[in-house]
Amino acid sequence: MTTTTPARTGLGAGTAFLLTVPPLLWASNAVIGRMLRDLVSPLTLNAVRWALALLLLLPLAAAVLRPDSPLWPHWRRYAVLGLLGVGCYNALQYMALQTSTPINVTLVGSSMPLWMMATGALFFGHRITRHELAGAVLSMAGVALVLSRGDWHKLLALRLVRGDLYMLLATVAWALYSWLLTRTHGPAGVRGDWAAFLMAQVAFGVLWSALFSAGEWAVGDGFFAFDWRVAVALAFIAIGPAVLAFPCWAAGVQRAGPNAAGFFVNLTPLFAAMLSALFLGEMPHGYHALAFALIVAGIVLSSRRPA
Repeated sequence: MTTTTPARTGLGAGTAFLLTVPPLLWASNAVIGRMLRDLVSPLTLNAVRWALALLLLLPLAAAVLRPDSPLWPHWRRYAVLGLLGVGCYNALQYMALQTSTPINVTLVGSSMPLWMMATGALFFGHRITRHELAGAVLSMAGVALVLSRGDWHKLLALRLVRGDLYMLLATVAWALYSWLLTRTHGPAGVRGDWAAFLMAQVAFGVLWSALFSAGEWAVGDGFFAFDWRVAVALAFIAIGPAVLAFPCWAAGVQRAGPNAAGFFVNLTPLFAAMLSALFLGEMPHGYHALAFALIVAGIVLSSRRPA
């Protein structure tokens, strides 16, 4: 008699935790970005945020910027990571929040599993598995449930605004960034230290962000109304969604792979809904619980591997 070996889940509790923390912090980043839209222009907000993150990283990884650092022979790959993960993704997200809501922005961002799979298949030779496809269907069904507010007929009347298109571009940039993380080996002195690895990206990302912000001011769209609310918000998004979320995501992607990790991004709109209820007065509904169950089921199914 022949026996079949059951499939096993490819994610451990530690990896799942690493991949859950970033969506929670990114959801808070979206809510704060929306709250600050009339106080700080989007590209300036991104540049200041990452400049503060750079200052926070200096005591931990200043050595990576020294002239004799092993970073410099590999500077091009880190310049690309800084452009995609720091410069493009975050700048486009803050631009999206000028005309779209945090929930809608994070929902558009939840198309990440599809872009992860497409990017991997097109550019990195990844073969899409049946589990990943099935997980994508379940997870996107949860996203659509939130988007329709529990009424599927509302999907037919859905109209994307300019901010949603910006977020779509941001999602594509993040999918490419996540795949490049698995291909960026670099020197051990940089890759093996999370602070040095993040510093190598942020150092270039700040330059990109400053360049984009300068262009924003040059065309007359820049503004910065500093007060205590802005100070507190900047401190939080520099520490949480930047310095803490990025190493968690990088470690989780390296453990689980970009495709499985991409499904965790679908937790972001649910966290955004909860945070919006707390800070913006928008209460969650029963369909949010069902959407959460569908998204988690998609994550579990997509991460299953043959034993």
